[in-house]
Amino acid sequence: MVFQGSSTAISHTGKVRSNNQDSGYCGSTLFLVADGMGGHAGGDVASSLAVHRLQELDHPSTSTGEAEYELRTAIAETAAALIETVQLRPELAGMGTTVSALKMVDGYAVIAHIGDSRVYLYRDGALTQITTDHTFVQRLVDAGRITPEEARFHPRRSVLMRVLGDMDAHPEIDTFVMPTQDGDRWLLCSDGLCGVIDDAHTAKTLGNGWAPGRTADSLLKQALDAGAPDNVTVVLVDVGGQHPMFSGTPTIVGSASNPQGLEVPTSRPGRGGWLHPNRQAANEPTHFEPAAEFLEELIEEDRRRERRRRVLWIVGFAAIVIALVVAAFSAYAWTQTRYFVGADDDTVVIYRGIQQSIGPISLSSVHEDTGIALADLPTYQRVAVEGTISARSLNDAEGIVDNLRTTAERRR
Repeated sequence: MVFQGSSTAISHTGKVRSNNQDSGYCGSTLFLVADGMGGHAGGDVASSLAVHRLQELDHPSTSTGEAEYELRTAIAETAAALIETVQLRPELAGMGTTVSALKMVDGYAVIAHIGDSRVYLYRDGALTQITTDHTFVQRLVDAGRITPEEARFHPRRSVLMRVLGDMDAHPEIDTFVMPTQDGDRWLLCSDGLCGVIDDAHTAKTLGNGWAPGRTADSLLKQALDAGAPDNVTVVLVDVGGQHPMFSGTPTIVGSASNPQGLEVPTSRPGRGGWLHPNRQAANEPTHFEPAAEFLEELIEEDRRRERRRRVLWIVGFAAIVIALVVAAFSAYAWTQTRYFVGADDDTVVIYRGIQQSIGPISLSSVHEDTGIALADLPTYQRVAVEGTISARSLNDAEGIVDNLRTTAERRR
């Protein structure tokens, strides 16, 4: 069955990067985002190689199993191509790319993923992140050491634990199959979007019901308005609809759309980077995979941060408790400057405090039992006393009692 729907792809350099190392692909059955890393040349080459190798899979597959196998094989072959490229041009050592690919097969989506680009599904008004980031902070989230919200602003949020690069000929790739249905919106994006725009705003934009092109433009504009510190690439796929998805020519965006994106630049002199001795100094990574000892350093750093956060939390909590105790004591002290006249059994009593209580705790105490019998008072005064009569001060309370005593004496 031929897949029907509509789609779009868009990519932008952003407001900080000097070049676009992202690549995106939008075809008839295959959709792909690749976020390159490894400097001005390496990232371009890595993401371009991934797109141009994987676009060969843009054809109908006979089964989801076949599509899953083809994606795994093509991504592994891309890793081999990256290794061969670095052997030819050692100054590109350390380059790599994320890959988040989606292939439609009948009523299913076959997904392959490595890195921190993402695949989302918007269905029935809810946005769900389908892929899991292969990052250091995601491991911290999975371990329950930080929250997803803290991960968005963690200083190590760009440290990748898995990536398609020149250091691993057998990368570990996540693949899985999900059923899809008419009305689904599949969003593939680099972290230039999801690292800047939170899921709530993304869901709101996807829920507007606009065509894929207008929706992608809106998401890009939000990223640019937020500063766009990284390249931004968006591929949006709508399942179903009135128009066929594929017109005959795939859409390629980002560095893969530039014919020079696949050209390996000639070697240039320069100091080697700290990760690779032959790497150009200019080729600073946007992401990297840490060595084991560096990972331990990161983990220890996060432990120190967690201890500091715990100490600050305890100090802050203690300060709040102290402030509440001081406020409660001050409030109680104020209540003890108040007086009212009330009844205690069968006599009139002057109370110190206020009539209210906090649970079982009374905020008043007996100041003076006047000895005036309630039975000696007329009904209206007895009812008033039993309901309590507020006084502005002790003198005021004593004045009220004097009036009650006079009345009681007259009735005897």
